[in-house]
Amino acid sequence: MRGNATTVPRIPVLLYHAVMDDPPDWIAEFAVAPKEFGAQLDAIVASGRTPVTISALVDHLAGRGPLPPHPVVLTFDDGFADLPGPTAEALASRALPATVYLTTGAITPGRRSLLPPAPMMTLSQTPLLEQYGMEVGAHTVTHPQLDTLPPKALRRELAEPKAVLEDVLGHAVTHLAYPHGYNSRGVRRAAARAGYASAAAVRHALSSEADQAYRIARLILRRSHTVADIETWMEGGGAPVAPFPDSLPTIGWRLYRRARAAVKGPVFAG
Repeated sequence: MRGNATTVPRIPVLLYHAVMDDPPDWIAEFAVAPKEFGAQLDAIVASGRTPVTISALVDHLAGRGPLPPHPVVLTFDDGFADLPGPTAEALASRALPATVYLTTGAITPGRRSLLPPAPMMTLSQTPLLEQYGMEVGAHTVTHPQLDTLPPKALRRELAEPKAVLEDVLGHAVTHLAYPHGYNSRGVRRAAARAGYASAAAVRHALSSEADQAYRIARLILRRSHTVADIETWMEGGGAPVAPFPDSLPTIGWRLYRRARAAVKGPVFAG
């Protein structure tokens, strides 16, 4: 990996969704073809970075342990059907750990979520992810815009998936990802009160050793991204570095979404 003359260590935290050739239209922008996914993983391995889980990053942010000199974190949101099959196998064959965040309402038979129809894994497959070396976190029940919810609904969206996943896995689940990265100061406080040790946002930025544990920056993979993009991120370039304050457009967009939700009710975060 080529050196980067920066004063703040830059940590790429990659955010994947579906890995499939023919994704539904609604997720197609954020889906990666399996062949391209394999090439991207090979680029990560070739970069010389050491893959770690969100737990390792969070422990370091809290001062509880060191990170390798050049870490990278791979994360997956929602729980698409490829995850416990070919995607997990592609990661395991390269000895790449990952952290997955599951939307329990979308993967539990008989339950509903705000996610449009798509091939999804099932809740019963969750232990299989750990057998492949993946760390499991929560991604709410229904995938709403958390920063638009009233307090009671927010508490449910945070508490229920944690309890469901803990029941299936038999151990604590302490990491959360905000659907589409939507969060606020109140949402971050609620995540901490619900018992999460961290929460991942999006921000499309590189994380760092100064990042915030309840607003971890991630780089969201789109279908248009290439191996060259991965190589740039692995070198610590191509994106801003967190932490940084919300921009005025981000704040304005949040206020608009809250007003809309007050009239129309919970809205899919996507």
